[in-house]
Amino acid sequence: MKSSKKFLLFLLGLAFITPSFFSQAQTVGELNTKISEKNAEITRLEQEIKQYQDEIEDLGKQKDSLNGSLKQLELTKKKLVADTSVTQNKIDKTSLKIQELSLNINDKQSVISNNIEALSLEIRKVNELENNDAITTILSENDFSVVWNDIDNIATVNDKIRKTTVNIREIKVELEDTRGETIDAKNELVVLKNKLIDQKRVVDQNKAEKNKLLAQTKNSEANYQKLLKEQMAKKIAFERELRDYESQLKFILDPSKLPSAGVLSWPLDDIFVTQEFGAKTGPHRTYASGHSGVDFRARTPLPVKAMADGIVRGTGDTDLACFGASFGKWVFIEYDNDLSSTYGHLSTIMISEGQKVSRGQVVAYSGGTGRVTGPHLHLSLYASTATSVQTVPSKSCAGKILKQPIAATNAYLDPMYYLPKL
Repeated sequence: MKSSKKFLLFLLGLAFITPSFFSQAQTVGELNTKISEKNAEITRLEQEIKQYQDEIEDLGKQKDSLNGSLKQLELTKKKLVADTSVTQNKIDKTSLKIQELSLNINDKQSVISNNIEALSLEIRKVNELENNDAITTILSENDFSVVWNDIDNIATVNDKIRKTTVNIREIKVELEDTRGETIDAKNELVVLKNKLIDQKRVVDQNKAEKNKLLAQTKNSEANYQKLLKEQMAKKIAFERELRDYESQLKFILDPSKLPSAGVLSWPLDDIFVTQEFGAKTGPHRTYASGHSGVDFRARTPLPVKAMADGIVRGTGDTDLACFGASFGKWVFIEYDNDLSSTYGHLSTIMISEGQKVSRGQVVAYSGGTGRVTGPHLHLSLYASTATSVQTVPSKSCAGKILKQPIAATNAYLDPMYYLPKL
């Protein structure tokens, strides 16, 4: 019965190497409580953000006024501050989740170590029984069935430990994978937080520009409306001047050298077209008349992304030479697929001339610089071979030199043809 006693003692030993799942229960519970609190705060902030966005949308439908523009900027600033807080709470929540996973991983590692140690001990016991005492044990036992039962029981336990160890190893790998994914998610959230901080800086810059406008108009709505009319007249004159100049440029468009439809990606995450390109003159829209690009709704500063791999061929700000007449802050990118684009009315430019950019990379933030009736993103698209950044003397702004992308009239293309289908 000696082996039977050893086996019973071993089973009792197993009870004491049970994983310490409950030793950390209070800590894990505290982490889960904090995670729940973060989730509740995120939900509250998201509701606040929605309220700000609804108010901004309502203001965007109203007539352009000085007070309305300032109120919209103030609401936008509050929305972006709330966005930043949401992201920070998500980062904090992810950090708590990583701590929780770390505790679970440590528990599983401890279980594995204990089980391996127990398994080694039992293997040594079995080897000792087989090598040293097997004959003695067999001769001393009157009941041979007890001997075989002991051996079978030890083998069963060893097999159980082996299977348990394999299972826990698999669980540990899963937890480590989850932890890695969570760390990646945290890094992504940190990047997002930095972007939101940039957006807040954009709003502050726009508010400073509006405060400057307040000074120019002496806080008078009548003066503001007068200034708008002057800017509109200047814009119309400049567009006529630019079109006359571009129509004189000689270029023969070879459609065979252009890429196929749908080769570009969207410049914004959320797409809503407010004005289409050119005019309908057959199966396609052309720049024979009408709008030189496509306008997208972007009432709050949003990340503007490169639509394909390419090189930044120029950046600038037409407001410095002729305020309120053209693109305002702009970025011109030549893509690797023989297309080029200009993003206009930006608030902040995030890249520099000569820099290589990748599809989906943030190159700027949308805004309301230049001549606009409200913040939005303007996108012009051209055949690369007929487009370049030029400096031209302006008639509409006498004595000023304007720097911006210039293209032959027939080099303008409909962006929607090369963007994904809505």
